[in-house]
Amino acid sequence: MYAVSPEVEGAWRALLAHVAQDAGAKFEYFSYPAPQPLEPLWRREDLGLVFMCGYPIASQLATVQPIAAPIPRAPWARGRALYRTDLIVRADSPYRKLEDTFGARAGYTVAHSHSGFNALRHHLLRYRTPERPALYGEMLGNLITARNVLDQVRSGRIDVGPLDAYWYLLIARHAPQLTQRIRVLDSTATAPMPALVASGGVAQEQVEALRAALTGAALRPWFAALSEVLMLEGFAAASLTDYEPMLEWEREARAAGYETPA
Repeated sequence: MYAVSPEVEGAWRALLAHVAQDAGAKFEYFSYPAPQPLEPLWRREDLGLVFMCGYPIASQLATVQPIAAPIPRAPWARGRALYRTDLIVRADSPYRKLEDTFGARAGYTVAHSHSGFNALRHHLLRYRTPERPALYGEMLGNLITARNVLDQVRSGRIDVGPLDAYWYLLIARHAPQLTQRIRVLDSTATAPMPALVASGGVAQEQVEALRAALTGAALRPWFAALSEVLMLEGFAAASLTDYEPMLEWEREARAAGYETPA
């Protein structure tokens, strides 16, 4: 999810290796580049440390055990394992507030994504009225990845799109040529960060050892250099209950008859 460049993927791989060593675990690193579908990955029975969005965790799309979630090095995270969705437009667009984009073209990633779907839907819900149940002239769905959303905005195929703010933080740092003509028009409320998870069958003592290694990572001598690349403050313990508010956002939208952002 957050391997936005070879350098960043290398830093994640190194961090996970250190964490596994500190936890006394032995893992094989498995590269799974986008845009491969994430559902088959999450349903594997041999997951040890794999990123999973909180919305499918809460929806029980796969049987996993949340271990810990990153704390982004960003003011909006407020030192906690939180993120938000940034709604981006081209820098040269005429839009000055989100309402200016209504009637234009928007997009979303995939229906099991919080940042690319559920948070967007929840944010737009407040603007709907009986007279205006659909806000956009066109909604391009199933863009799958944050990178595709970014590329669609850059090309002008869509006028506004949702990006995981931590992903956007990383891509702006490590591939600034992709974001230099992009600006954030609006942002959603924060929500719990995607977690590193293990399969449901992983022994509880192993999960606890990995959790301790992750939450203690910021104190380890190897962390400082990697945290600069990954823009991290550290990790916070994660549990299934942390992600339940995302289901409340879903319920609010469905109660209003707003199944899909539109």
